[in-house]
Amino acid sequence: MRSASLGPAEGRAVDSGMSPHFSATARGLEPASTRDYAPIAAALRELPPETDRQARMQAVVDLIWEAFGRREPAETEIEGLDRHGEGAVSWVGFYLPVPDKDEMVLGPRRDKPACSPIGMHGACGRALRTRKTLVIPDVSRLGEGYIACDPRDRSELVVPCLEKSGECWGVLDLDSHDSAAFYERDGYALMLVLRAAGLSHADAEVELL
Repeated sequence: MRSASLGPAEGRAVDSGMSPHFSATARGLEPASTRDYAPIAAALRELPPETDRQARMQAVVDLIWEAFGRREPAETEIEGLDRHGEGAVSWVGFYLPVPDKDEMVLGPRRDKPACSPIGMHGACGRALRTRKTLVIPDVSRLGEGYIACDPRDRSELVVPCLEKSGECWGVLDLDSHDSAAFYERDGYALMLVLRAAGLSHADAEVELL
């Protein structure tokens, strides 16, 4: 398992054996600029031990949205600066499996409603079944395996929430209106975020689709 960092990467290529001159950004392998997840993880570690799972999920989506969520230009703090522009997260939330049904329902999310229930044929169901983190630079490549809640979305990242036994009880799902908005590094970092929140207790393989 590759080690992960919660802070900005140093711009090196991922462990893929590729030439450093390979244009990895086009495939969602390595970002030109990286997200800093360390403050999110630090805040989640401060949650009281008695915090229940629902509240922990809500804290995760709130912190991710406030850090990386897409803002309209009028919402930016400094006029003329849109720090949530290209590559911003357009939606973040959890999906949970329904017992004895081949579907999942929406859990805590930001910042708008989404499809619920959804079938297991989509990326969330695939991550749940395979227990893998899925990095999807171009959702159109999924064909019938893509569930389009927002037709503007172009890329997706799904991270399984794992018990110590390895069983998957739900997934964290992020979308973006931009292609190749997520990278393998984001997948590894978000696994550490879920651990910090007490929502995952095992590592998952990261798969680039």
